[in-house]
Amino acid sequence: MKRPEKLDEIKARVYRIIFYSDTPAGKLFDVTLLWAIVLSILLVIVESMQGIAPLWKKVFEVLEYVFTAFFTIEYLCRIWCSKKPREYIFSFFGIIDLLATLPLYIGWFFGPVRYLMIVRTFRLIRVFRVFKLFSFLEEGDRLMRSLMYSSRKIMVFFLFVVIMVISLGTLMYMVESTVPGSQFRDIPSSIYWAVVTMTTVGYGDIAPVTHIGRILSMLVMLLGYTIMAVPTGIVSAQFIHDRHLFDDEKYSPKCPECGCPMSEEMNYCPHCGTAVEQDKNHHHA
Repeated sequence: MKRPEKLDEIKARVYRIIFYSDTPAGKLFDVTLLWAIVLSILLVIVESMQGIAPLWKKVFEVLEYVFTAFFTIEYLCRIWCSKKPREYIFSFFGIIDLLATLPLYIGWFFGPVRYLMIVRTFRLIRVFRVFKLFSFLEEGDRLMRSLMYSSRKIMVFFLFVVIMVISLGTLMYMVESTVPGSQFRDIPSSIYWAVVTMTTVGYGDIAPVTHIGRILSMLVMLLGYTIMAVPTGIVSAQFIHDRHLFDDEKYSPKCPECGCPMSEEMNYCPHCGTAVEQDKNHHHA
């Protein structure tokens, strides 16, 4: 009877160290883990560079195995000491922890896959828990909700941009394709030019030579500056809207269909348009 009790005690102690950072041992483990993640990411980045001496290549390879072994043991320990192993395995962090260990093993059969170890960057999210930065997580959650609630408006806007890019590319093809040696050889190439120009990237690999083409290019460039600001404005407006409505989140009315925050004066959801019957006697406690 003593042995199972002793094992349960060890499990509880390991669980406390691995899953919590409120003890000196737990915080030391988390800080060590974060440093290991950072160093392993830097290792992958540096190793991909050309011109590294063969000796250093070997050193990096050994360190890669050491880090992978450490993350593998840590992952197995989390499963072993977890009170609900299945729940941990299929949680966000559980999946990320697994993905952080697999690339090297898969790389034995498919070489380039090993560079997916860069997914370990997601494990740095634990820094919020270790250093008690929960307010950042709350703001991040609000931003994600704003992006989600704005997604339909952004998709409509994106469709509008796609139509505009196709139209402008086709128009430029009509203007420039008749010029001898033109770089606008076909409509797909012209659409590519329109995307590069409208997003203000401007690679310069395709450029108009006619006066009409250059005037059209200037219009597309100016149009690009105005278009780039629209999605930001949509998300910002939604974020401000949510900020006001979530001041007292517990009592804020929400759309029963999509969960979008609403004011008490609204009869229709601003996100999905669902009709909502508000309780007129509702008031904040």
